[in-house]
Amino acid sequence: MFEGARWSRPVAKDKKMSKEFDVVVIGGGPAGYVAAIRASQLGLNTACCESEAYADPKGEPRLGGTCLNVGCIPSKALLHSSELYDQAAHSFVMHGIKADKVSIDVPTMIQRKTNIVTQLVTGIKSLFKKYKVTFLPGHGSFVGQVDGKWQVKIADEVVTTKHVIVATGSSARHLPGIAVDQKLILDNAGALDINAVPKRLGVIGAGVIGLEMGSVWKRLGSDVTILEAAPDFLAAADSAVAKEAWKIFTTKQGLKINLGIQLKEVTPGKDSVTIKYENDEGEQTLEVDKLIVAVGRVPNTNGLNANAVGLALDERGRIKVDEHCATNLPNVWAVGDVVPGPMLAHKGMEEGVMVAEVISGQAGHINHNTIPWVIYTHPEIAWVGKTEQELKAANVPFKEGKIPFLANGRALGQGDTTGFVKVIAHAETDEILGAHIIGTNASELIAEAVVAMEFGASSEDIARTCHAHPTLSEAFHEAALAVDKRSLHF
Repeated sequence: MFEGARWSRPVAKDKKMSKEFDVVVIGGGPAGYVAAIRASQLGLNTACCESEAYADPKGEPRLGGTCLNVGCIPSKALLHSSELYDQAAHSFVMHGIKADKVSIDVPTMIQRKTNIVTQLVTGIKSLFKKYKVTFLPGHGSFVGQVDGKWQVKIADEVVTTKHVIVATGSSARHLPGIAVDQKLILDNAGALDINAVPKRLGVIGAGVIGLEMGSVWKRLGSDVTILEAAPDFLAAADSAVAKEAWKIFTTKQGLKINLGIQLKEVTPGKDSVTIKYENDEGEQTLEVDKLIVAVGRVPNTNGLNANAVGLALDERGRIKVDEHCATNLPNVWAVGDVVPGPMLAHKGMEEGVMVAEVISGQAGHINHNTIPWVIYTHPEIAWVGKTEQELKAANVPFKEGKIPFLANGRALGQGDTTGFVKVIAHAETDEILGAHIIGTNASELIAEAVVAMEFGASSEDIARTCHAHPTLSEAFHEAALAVDKRSLHF
């Protein structure tokens, strides 16, 4: 029936086909539920299926995906709670606020996180009702195509649809020989439910998840050691940002980060985990009370029945798509973590919106060069566009301006002057090529750079734009001025 497919039989006519849609979205995470809502807003009869229950007390499938249930949202709740604790214990005194004998009630902190997740899950259900998206609980997979329409099996039912949007997300990558039991050895999900501060915490992986979770428990009192296989720290970030972050995390905050390590053996005991590894100093042994494995994620494509219908995957198991997220199959689309590109919730959302609009006959749009990255440590790290090392490797002429938050009045008033803003512009056209921030509220400040780059703004455009005083955003304004060596406050 399809070139390269392993079957040619149409679906048997006696199959239950009680529902027919214009669009069926497989997966209810950020990319999936946003795609479903946008498609329905555009007048398409839309359904969305999801099978993962996460920690639902009734065992029912929950919308929101990894991000909402065991990723972005709960981790940020814990990060904020731990940061408030750290400020009360160490920073309030500079403001004249005395907080003696500060303590942390971990179960209450965890319950607050859980309540936030439950509230947002309920909110997505309400949005589905508002925009008339049909929620179909159950695992979705391809059955085949009949008369130009797709048959999708969801739980025990087969539904018919003209278009399919695959948004099945990703799962935590586990390492061979290291059994994640969510008690002693945890992945990103288990790391969110630790019910007491571990005295010694080990983390494998110095990426986003490893740094964020390590930061949470370090602030609360854990002795945290992070083991990273790569020889360089935060290689994806601008080198100046990575250098500053290394200094802050290791020197000021006391995170122990070991680079270039080679794992040899991980042995769980009754109440602890022993890790043997090698680095430049030879063989090392580390014993911890909890171990978090944070070594990336893998796309969820195994349960789609992809081979049977000839859905093309790459060597990493991701679905191959074109610039509009169309697959090699007619009217089949894929978005989010399941396709190439950074595994970021907001990237998946943008792809979901684009696909829904393309299906409805609109142009659709996404600019992968203006998708921001954020690491929610303290200080936060955020960037968009090209790094200095990428531009040097590509022989692109550039100029840059960098302003420390130490020169920013609002940062001084808040008592947090760590970090800087760096703006990189083309040396000839002055178009902004990248922006890199390490400092408080970097996740919010980066949005201005994203807007500027989306519309092709120059550093001069930002320099000529009035920014309110005193604000942290003035640091971005000053960095734009500094591109042409005319900053006013540094």
